[in-house]
Amino acid sequence: MAEKDAKPKKQSTIKQIIQIYKYTAKEDKALPWLEAGAFLLPVVVMVIIGLIAKWTWLTWIFTMITAVMLGILLATMLLTRRADKVGYKQIDGKPGAAIGVLSNMQKAGFDFPQEPVWIDPKTKDAIWRGTSMNGIYLIGEGEYGRVMKAMDRQEHEIKGVTAGSTIPVYRIAVGHGPKQVPLDKLRSTVTKAKSYEPTNHKNALVAKIHPRRRFLLTRAETTTLNERLHTLQSKKGYSIPKGMDPNRPQKISRRAMRGR
Repeated sequence: MAEKDAKPKKQSTIKQIIQIYKYTAKEDKALPWLEAGAFLLPVVVMVIIGLIAKWTWLTWIFTMITAVMLGILLATMLLTRRADKVGYKQIDGKPGAAIGVLSNMQKAGFDFPQEPVWIDPKTKDAIWRGTSMNGIYLIGEGEYGRVMKAMDRQEHEIKGVTAGSTIPVYRIAVGHGPKQVPLDKLRSTVTKAKSYEPTNHKNALVAKIHPRRRFLLTRAETTTLNERLHTLQSKKGYSIPKGMDPNRPQKISRRAMRGR
């Protein structure tokens, strides 16, 4: 039974990788050449070294096996990066793209509910609220000025839940403007846990309240914070914007590369 269960899983992984390659190659015309180069690079290098060093036939065998394995690893890593790049390009600018990128960060200690806390029915500008052990995040999509005004109201509501605490609120506006974060840099910006608010904003908060601590909140405090914010979300939350499924391209690539 164990062998029967293992074989379909391996085939499924291969199929997923092939699917990712086909999906990426449609948009990335240079992918076949880059993949071939990544795979052949360690092989060519080992051949040159072997000819110079005059290896024995046994050394050639083990070295070529190592070179092929290294080539497969490099090609896989390259495919992952190119697939993510194409995926970001496909969903960039579409409603819900930001939460599509952040929703799969829960295993890293982040909590970003799918439902926005604010949305403009006319412009589709939206704000999502998330948390981690370093504070609260407000993620906005849309015109910068409108989003910042809406974040003022959201921060006022948050203070009603966290009154008396020093929990920072990080404002991140997604877009291509001078004070906005591009979609492909959103995850890294959130992970850095540094305030992205403009320094001239009247409600700006400083992130490094406890510079010697890795995390601002304990797990228990984060759980309590999430419970309070989820209660607030259920009372005033909105449904997720329609028009796309932002999770699909990201999930395909990461699951396949992990071998699931």
